[in-house]
Amino acid sequence: MEVSSIERLCLHLISSAFQRCRLSENLCRLSVVLNCSSASDPSLIRISISDTGSGICLEEFNDLTCTKEVGVAEKWDGLLSIQTTSICDYEIHHYNMNIRGNPSEIRLTTLPSISKNGSKFSGTEVSFSVSECIEILLREIKHFFQKMLVLKIPVESSLLELRGQNRVMKMIGVVYGMDLESRLVRNVTADLVVEGGDFPGSRYETVFLASECNVSHFQSSYLECLKSGLEDYVLKHGNSVNTKCDSCFPCRENLKVGSGTAYHREGHKNAGLAMEAVIIINDFPTNPCCRSCSAITEVLYFEDFLPSSIPQSSLNALTSIGWKSYGLTLVSAMDQGGCALLEWGGNVSSYGQINVALHCYHRQLMIPGGHKIQSDQNLMKRAIKLALDDLKEKHEGTLLSENALKVLFLSVCHS
Repeated sequence: MEVSSIERLCLHLISSAFQRCRLSENLCRLSVVLNCSSASDPSLIRISISDTGSGICLEEFNDLTCTKEVGVAEKWDGLLSIQTTSICDYEIHHYNMNIRGNPSEIRLTTLPSISKNGSKFSGTEVSFSVSECIEILLREIKHFFQKMLVLKIPVESSLLELRGQNRVMKMIGVVYGMDLESRLVRNVTADLVVEGGDFPGSRYETVFLASECNVSHFQSSYLECLKSGLEDYVLKHGNSVNTKCDSCFPCRENLKVGSGTAYHREGHKNAGLAMEAVIIINDFPTNPCCRSCSAITEVLYFEDFLPSSIPQSSLNALTSIGWKSYGLTLVSAMDQGGCALLEWGGNVSSYGQINVALHCYHRQLMIPGGHKIQSDQNLMKRAIKLALDDLKEKHEGTLLSENALKVLFLSVCHS
């Protein structure tokens, strides 16, 4: 992966840390710390991303390169400090890695290790220093965690604010249950911490708000969790507000929800891959708040339980779906910074706002930096069609094609 921005690097490292936690058999913690304590240079930030997962595999960094664009080069020297240990190691290994230059060149420097003195634990910390506006980083990381909550994996949330003489620290913790084949729950606690000195701009508001705890999610399938998460996302106007907007959504039952999961048969090259799709249609409110609905749909796309940019092949698949057979006219599918936006035409106003979430994941746990998901257009199209059919079956008179509407109209006229 080419690091084209500091924000993209942070999200990549957070994703890798989260996957390492999923590989662990124990309760894990993922922490993101932004430290801007230098009063002389408020733009200098020390970023630390740590986890207590399975320990790092250095091969994860093999395809990580720093772009030659001047903007990134001016903000970061390309140096990563890595500390890691596995449960069976007797030491904490320490490395410096410079990801600038040619990936084939030797970029790894081994530093002295630290003895664990017989302790049994595992974990990794990756840290680096950048010159960047902290508000930009906070906005991107906040948006990342907000999207993650749509998966409805969190089962517990907490807010902790620590105030010291020379710093303010805010932490939001979220506990995730992340098991795939067995229904035992492995937990991952994720938190974001901001540290800074007493200078203007050092005090930051809540970073993100976790979804309400719901014990029933332990027993729910991943598809049911995704449905519930997207419903909450819609009711909170894309998590732009902390609670359900009663002005636009007086009743949760007004949401029309359809869902479906597509798999490949055994023997297929992507047999272990699953694609889930959830589609929600909500009527345009009679008394809307300032966050008005539109004919644009943002597709929330996830890969292996993490928010992800949508591949171009998947974007092409969205345009090849027979939307007209469901009474929908797709004007365009656009990629806006890795986010898919669908623009609707025709009589979309008769339906209301259309919301879409897609989740593609391996049915078996994968090692971070290992096998990447190969986007599968047919699998996505099948999952979306299953969701459309499910919604159409549950809500009579919804998603009728133009011909079906004509037949319905004639039958009414002759009755």
